[in-house]
Amino acid sequence: MGKHRAHIVWDWNGTLFHDTDAVIAATNAAFAEVGLAPITLATYRELYCVPIPRFYERLMGRLPTQSEWDHMDGVFHRHYRDQHIRCGLADGAESLLERWQEAGRTQSIMSMFVHEELLPLVRGFGIERRFVRVDGRTGPSGGSKAEHMARHLAGLDGVRAEHTVVIGDAADDAVAAQHVGARAVLYTGGSHSRASLAGAGVPVVDSLAEAVAEAERLVAVTAGR
Repeated sequence: MGKHRAHIVWDWNGTLFHDTDAVIAATNAAFAEVGLAPITLATYRELYCVPIPRFYERLMGRLPTQSEWDHMDGVFHRHYRDQHIRCGLADGAESLLERWQEAGRTQSIMSMFVHEELLPLVRGFGIERRFVRVDGRTGPSGGSKAEHMARHLAGLDGVRAEHTVVIGDAADDAVAAQHVGARAVLYTGGSHSRASLAGAGVPVVDSLAEAVAEAERLVAVTAGR
């Protein structure tokens, strides 16, 4: 199989976009609204899971009510919008995207971040031309990333799942990849600890450079079958 057939689906938040500080600040603002104590990055990475109400359950000892969830979700997004403008791309991301494209391969972004806010961010970093497709969330918060991934992959002309690797920072990226028949590589620089990612059963790496190298290996193994 030619290298040009390899495709990466990138996660955005916590992967290409290093927004960890903004996420922690917004999370603690949301927690304060319901009387929860602030948490550290280490605690966040250890306990974070999706769907997000389950994450709150781990901290509250119960699922939030619908009104609590709606309120905390609104507070989180309001504070996140204020904070994320100070964030940038992950170390080495721009050069990795450029090299992957220049090698004749394709890549895209599939994120649960709001679509109409995702596009200006990607454009603002001058990297939109690196992707054949950029898809953010168009519905309400929550939902299944696997379903979004299926729609995303279906919208990619000439991209086959068996030649695709999803690179993300959360266990649900691996679940979404498995759902569509793709591979996954998980990156420890975002929302999960290495220990919590290890249970996903896919390669776990500490840098995006390692993630891309692992993606190349996985596609090569598939192509050699």
